[in-house]
Amino acid sequence: MEWSLHTERLKIRKVTKEDAPFFVTLLNTPHWLKYIGNRNVHTVEDAEKYLDNGILKSYDTLRYGFYMVETKEGVRIGICGLVKRDFLDDVDIGFAFLPEFEGKGYGFESAMSVLNYTQKNLQMERLVAITTRDNYSSQHLLEKIGMKYEREIVFPGDDTPLMLFGMFL
Repeated sequence: MEWSLHTERLKIRKVTKEDAPFFVTLLNTPHWLKYIGNRNVHTVEDAEKYLDNGILKSYDTLRYGFYMVETKEGVRIGICGLVKRDFLDDVDIGFAFLPEFEGKGYGFESAMSVLNYTQKNLQMERLVAITTRDNYSSQHLLEKIGMKYEREIVFPGDDTPLMLFGMFL
């Protein structure tokens, strides 16, 4: 049986290699490049490698990862999910959407669904999230799902301060 979560407007499912063309688009949107960074994913082959080495590997080793967010009609609109970053003690919740789907409540809807799933099914005591100082929409969304700003941190190899949000589950 295929794993998925459902909300009023969305289906949230595991990413597959068939999603590679979507990732070429998402990873090259202005907000991804500004707030997350250039992942040098410019072709479907690049995206397949990105998925193999990240999201798909995470499913195999950790039982969670980023998930595809689709409308009920099957339109891919973004991703939301969990990632374990080497430089953070706790698992990180994150999200990103195509520009035409930002500001419509999809981030909140998918983040709450992933948060609820995490609380009920995964043995985690705490979740964190990171964002840049100037990404006000992400900061607002993190607060809306119940996270609190804790402190600034620095990503290894980069001197740009990031805001760390956290919550106990």
